[in-house]
Amino acid sequence: MSTEIKAPVFPESVAEGTVATWHKKPGEACARDELIVDIETDKVVLEVVAPADGVIEEILKDEGDTVESGEVVGKFKAGAKGETKDDGNDSGSSEGKSEESALEKTSGNGASHDESASKGEAILSPAARKLADENSIDPDSVKGTGKDGRVTKEDVQSHIESGAASKPAASSPDTSTPEVNLAPGERPEKRVPMTRLRASIAKRLVNAQQSAAMLTTFNEVNMKPLMDLRKQYKDGFEKRHGVKLGFMSLFLKASTEALKRFPAVNASIDGNDMVYHGYQDIGVAVSSERGLVVPVLRDTDAMGLADIEKKIVEFGTKAKDGKLGIDDMTGGTFTISNGGVFGSLMSTPILNPPQTAILGMHKIQERPMAVDGQVVVLPMMYLALSYDHRMIDGKEAVQFLVAIKDMVEDPARILLDV
Repeated sequence: MSTEIKAPVFPESVAEGTVATWHKKPGEACARDELIVDIETDKVVLEVVAPADGVIEEILKDEGDTVESGEVVGKFKAGAKGETKDDGNDSGSSEGKSEESALEKTSGNGASHDESASKGEAILSPAARKLADENSIDPDSVKGTGKDGRVTKEDVQSHIESGAASKPAASSPDTSTPEVNLAPGERPEKRVPMTRLRASIAKRLVNAQQSAAMLTTFNEVNMKPLMDLRKQYKDGFEKRHGVKLGFMSLFLKASTEALKRFPAVNASIDGNDMVYHGYQDIGVAVSSERGLVVPVLRDTDAMGLADIEKKIVEFGTKAKDGKLGIDDMTGGTFTISNGGVFGSLMSTPILNPPQTAILGMHKIQERPMAVDGQVVVLPMMYLALSYDHRMIDGKEAVQFLVAIKDMVEDPARILLDV
C-alpha cells in the first residue's frame, strides 16, 4: 500500500524548508523509523523517518528543492522486507537503483551475501557509507552488527568514538584540501551552495544592522574574584550536581539580575510598539558545524547555577549532533555570546532581532592594572553590550553593563540582590 512522505509541519516562524539529503533511493528497502530524508530549515534540520517496513516508491522532491510545511516529498510502499524483494527487483530495472539497494534486497541469498562481504563496501548502509566517507574510514575495518553483518551508521559512529578509525584508504583521496598535483600556475577553487541556515543568519544580521540604531558600549571586568570562587567550590559543585561549574552560568545569572533592574534591555520592538517582557529568557550563542545557533534558556530567574550548567551542556551536545529542535531556539529576550572561547579579545556583537541588546564576553587576559595606587597584574575581560538606541538610552546601557561588572567582581551581590 502506497503512502505519502510529507515534510514535517513547520511552526509559524518557519516559512519553508529545503530537501537536504535523501538517505534512501527509489526501490531501496528501509525499516520502520529508519531515517529516509532530511529537511533543512533556517533554524534546524528536521528528520523524516519511515512509517513502516517497506521501500521508497518515488521521490517527488529532489535534494535542493524548496518545500512547504506538510508538502508531499515522495511516496512510500509499506510491506515487510521479504515482500518487497520482488518489487525491489522490478523497480530496480526501471528506476536504476543503486548497487547497495540491490545487494540489500538479495541479502537473504547466501551466495549474494558472500559476494557482498567479499567486496566489503557492498554491505554498508547508505547512511553508514556517507559517515565513513566523511571521516575517511575504510569500511573493511568496521565490524557490522546489522542483519547478515551489515555495517550500520551506529557501527561507524562507534568506530570513530573508539579512536580505532584507520588511516584513509589509498583509493579514497582526501577531498577536504585541494589536490597537490596541479598544473603550474593553477589555482583551485571550490564553489558550494550556501546552506539555508547560513543564508538565514546572513539575512538576519544584515537586517539588524540596517533596521536598528545599533550602538556598542564597553567595560572591563576583573575576573579574579570569580576565578577564586570557582576554584574554591568547583570540586564540591561537580560532586554534588554532576556538572562542572563554568563562567557562563555565573554571567547568565548576573545578566538575569541586571535585566530585572533595567527592563528596557529585556524588551523587544514590534513595529511601532515596545514590548516589555516580565520574564527572562536568555539565548546562548553556540557554534555548530552548520553555523551559529542560539538555543534559549527559559525563565532563568527560577534556575540555579547547576540547572543552567546542565542546560548549557545539553544544548552543546544537541548542537554538535544536529539535534536542536525549533522549540529550543524560538523566542528569547536577551542573548549572550562568548567569543572568548575562540580567543577573541574584543568584538562588537550584532543584535539578534527583535531583541534590543546582546552581551559579548571575551578572552580573559592578564594585564597590569592600577589598584589602590599599586600596579597589579590581574585577569581581565572586556565586556561589550550592543543595544538598539531606539529602545535603550546610553545611560541605561552603561548602567546595565556596570551592574554586571559589579556582580561579577563581587559575586555576593547576586545572592544579596544589591
